Amino acid sequence: MGQEVVISSGGFMVIVLLIVGFILFILPVGFLLKIIKQIDQYEKGIKFQFGKFRTVMEPGWRIVIPIIQSYGKVDMRTKAVDVPNQEAMTKDNISVTINAVLYYRIILAEKAILEVENYEYAMGQIAQTTMRNTIGQVELDELLSKREEVSKRIKELVDKSTDPWGINVLGVELKDIVLPADMKRTIAKQAEAEREKRAVIINSEGEVQASKNMAEAARTLSSSSGALHLRTLQTINDVSSDQSNTIVFAVPLEILRAFEKISKGSESDNVVVKKS
Repeated sequence: MGQEVVISSGGFMVIVLLIVGFILFILPVGFLLKIIKQIDQYEKGIKFQFGKFRTVMEPGWRIVIPIIQSYGKVDMRTKAVDVPNQEAMTKDNISVTINAVLYYRIILAEKAILEVENYEYAMGQIAQTTMRNTIGQVELDELLSKREEVSKRIKELVDKSTDPWGINVLGVELKDIVLPADMKRTIAKQAEAEREKRAVIINSEGEVQASKNMAEAARTLSSSSGALHLRTLQTINDVSSDQSNTIVFAVPLEILRAFEKISKGSESDNVVVKKS
């Protein structure tokens, strides 16, 4: 035999009230949670209505009506793109491996969504191609010695290409430039030869300066009476301070000539005495 469920009028009213409460309270709350979207401070929202761009939503709580409207978020903070190792050929036909990091920031959120499908992927690709093309326009010496200028050139080209996307390129930094092993040895030899060249030049300049000083000292000694004798006595005094030294004394030519004059004078006096 089946059982019959008898619902009293009071119980029926409770069920009705629960259904009405669900309709009047739960559904509106759920609907509000569904249509209210939060845009964080570092973001901007792009709202579409019936598939067409309508407006840019600023940070805060914003209403997006389901089915009729849709939206997307754009991060407005500065981002970094790590450009992986790229094989490039310099202007003087030398193969190098180079990588870099690119910093950019979105200025116009609507263009970053409407003008390019995936701006992050697009930024990485355009950075790679621009870097290879720029390296191909410079020689190896310029690439190594003027890295900042090359980075600035890459930055300007990438920034010009991404202007239609509402993206501003803040900077490009070349991180590593890897040369072939044989080229490293050649550069090392060149650097060593350059250092030897500078050493020879500095040594020769020192010898020239020393010879000029010696010539000036010789002129001073020869022009001053008795200066050479004083210099000789000073040298003997300096050398004689060490008892272990053996001194070979060289008599200056002036002293020998003085002795010669004295000897000639004494001989002439002797001749005069004999005649008297």
